[in-house]
This record gives sequence, structure tokens and C-alpha cells, in this order.
Amino acid sequence: MGYYDLTPDARKKVFAEMEMHIREAYRSHEMDDMLQYFSDNDTYIRKNSALITGRLYREQEYRENIFACLNNLLKHENSKVRQTAVNCLGEIGKTDASVLDVLGTILSDPHHSVRNAVIGALKQMGEKNPAPTLAFASEHIHHSDPLVRREMVHGIEMRGRMHPEEVLPILRELEFEEDKVVQAMVVHVIGQISYKKGCLEKVLGALEGFRNQELVKKALAEIVNTHKSYQKFAEKSPAEAEKLICERFGTGVLE
Repeated sequence: MGYYDLTPDARKKVFAEMEMHIREAYRSHEMDDMLQYFSDNDTYIRKNSALITGRLYREQEYRENIFACLNNLLKHENSKVRQTAVNCLGEIGKTDASVLDVLGTILSDPHHSVRNAVIGALKQMGEKNPAPTLAFASEHIHHSDPLVRREMVHGIEMRGRMHPEEVLPILRELEFEEDKVVQAMVVHVIGQISYKKGCLEKVLGALEGFRNQELVKKALAEIVNTHKSYQKFAEKSPAEAEKLICERFGTGVLE
């Protein structure tokens, strides 16, 4: 039975037990109970482990122990354990950007779930602790590994949804990106940061300064598709978005 198959009262009891066990693990460095949670097949048990770790870190009592334990767990053979450890760093990083030094060492982890956890950590940090997170992304945006470049682009998406002007200069660094997967992620993120209130005008203004017209055309089409996908949440209708694009880039740009 999964965590969310339980009743609310039962979930509260499980969470309290997890918090007690994880607290004791960080205090004593006895990791058996924590490894059970960090490797659990239930995503929500692993997510709770990260939430509890972030909460304990803010209490300050076990900070050194927490970092020591997480550094060990990041080397664990089980990818779920490493993934959960990265999620813990994302929770900590909402208030303490020093975790970026650790994240930088695992950007090329061999397992996709761990790399995706890095993306998730950057997304969380970008919302709550944007300046160092965006600086980190800028530092790694030209990494030799295209997977890392893709991670950086995806990782700044959430910050860009509310503050596109902060991430657009980083995206422009990759306007001539040759790797198709990275290029597709750049286009995707441009679409994702365009639909909320006041964002479309900022995105279009930035795209007017791009030199790669092929990329611009793909991005404009993606913006329209995003407005169609998020019609209930977008500030403008797809038709309004198309009209604004054609006014600024010409009527044939979306053909």
C-alpha cells in the first residue's frame, strides 16, 4: 500500500515515524532506517525524506552530520538513494546555496533519475534562492557534456516562469547550440516562460535580439503551442499571442 493510499491520519503517523527515525539517523550516523526510506519504491516516501531533511537542516542542530551523511549517500550504489540525497540538497538549497558545490560534482551521474533530481533541485532553489542558482547555471551552461547543458536549461525553467528576464540571457548563450536535444530544451523553456502575466512581452522583446532566426522561429511556434496547452492559465489566448507575435515579427513567421 502506497503512502497516499493511507488515510490522512495514517499518513500523519507514518510521517512522524519517518521524522523520528531520520532525525536519529542524522544524530547517530546509523543509516539503516534512513536507507530504507531513501530507497523506497514509493516516490512520496522518498519525497518525505527530503522534506524532513530540509526541516531538520533548518533547525541547525545536525547540520554537519546531515552534510556528512548526504555526501556518503551520494556515493551509494542504489540510484534511488542517490536521487533522494540530491532531493535533500534541493530542500537545503532553498536557504543555503553552499549545496551547489556538491551538486556540481554529480551533474554527470550515470543514472538518469539522479540527473533529473539535479534538475528538480535547481528548480526548487531557483524559486527560493535565485541569485546563486542562476549564477551556477551560467557557470555550467557551456559544459562540454550536452546532458549537463540540458540540465542547466531545464533547471532554470521555474524561475523563468515568473521572472523570464532573469533566465533569458542564459538561454541566449545557447542560441547557436548544435546539440538537438539541448536546442529542443531551450525552445521548450522559452515556451514555458511565456504564458503567465506580463511574461510574453518580455520573452518576445528578448527574442527580437536573438541572431539565430531559425531558433527564433521554433521558439515562436512553441510559444503559441504553450498558450494552447495552458489556455486556462495563460494571460493571453492563443489568438492574442499569435497576433502579438505577428505584429512584432511579421505575418509569415508562424507559417
